[in-house]
Amino acid sequence: MRKVFRMENLCCANCAAKMERRIRKLPGVVDASVDFFHQKMILEADEAAFAELREPVMQAVRRLEPDCRVLMDD
Repeated sequence: MRKVFRMENLCCANCAAKMERRIRKLPGVVDASVDFFHQKMILEADEAAFAELREPVMQAVRRLEPDCRVLMDD
């Protein structure tokens, strides 16, 4: 399943590329794409895995850009 999430305060295209690489390595992630220009992330994973991926994805983003937020609905 593929979901699109808005992002806020993503300040750097280089950081977006680093986030993308880190998120792709997370268990359960099939693919990830972080788009700096459109301030969005496309995450592909098994539907059941999305709830478990929320915190690891947020941690990967905050490590690179502490002010950046991924708007993931509950």
